[in-house]
Amino acid sequence: MERVSEILVRAYEQQRTIFLFGNGGSAALASHFACDLSKGTVNGSTKRFRVMALTDNVPLMTAWANDSKYEDIFAEQLANFATRGDVALAISASGNSPNVIKALKVAKQAGSVTAGLTGFAGGRMLALCDACIVVPCDNMQIIEDLHLCVTHSLFTCIRSRICNGNTGSIALGPRLVKRTTVR
Repeated sequence: MERVSEILVRAYEQQRTIFLFGNGGSAALASHFACDLSKGTVNGSTKRFRVMALTDNVPLMTAWANDSKYEDIFAEQLANFATRGDVALAISASGNSPNVIKALKVAKQAGSVTAGLTGFAGGRMLALCDACIVVPCDNMQIIEDLHLCVTHSLFTCIRSRICNGNTGSIALGPRLVKRTTVR
């Protein structure tokens, strides 16, 4: 957890882009975590997380799946955007999804830092990640539940670190935030 948190904070500090991706429930989690990082960490500073869920451009994913193969849906997007120092964070409960494996390889070739969130024993993606969180369980539904807990924990730690670093006055843990008034 600490290594992945450090990678994400470093990306924020250096204004690198974080790319999130996965299939099924992991795709939904990639979108959810991108939202948490991009909106939930806004703290009054002009610096913001640069984060993109590769799962959110459905027309582009289906075009690659239809015109090439499903294995390419994330790798080809990374080929367009990933650069040295960016972060590719893969989410795969099995750790063996071919499109996730291929995307991690493309990210490595681009010089991006690779991180993962997986289950079981880590699967093939474990060897491709600079840092990887493994939920050591053989039940897919429990793995997916715990992946959500992990991303919320990462978000809470990162938000606290970023906010405390800028203001020094925000308490650790959950807090209520003021709503923006629309005029």
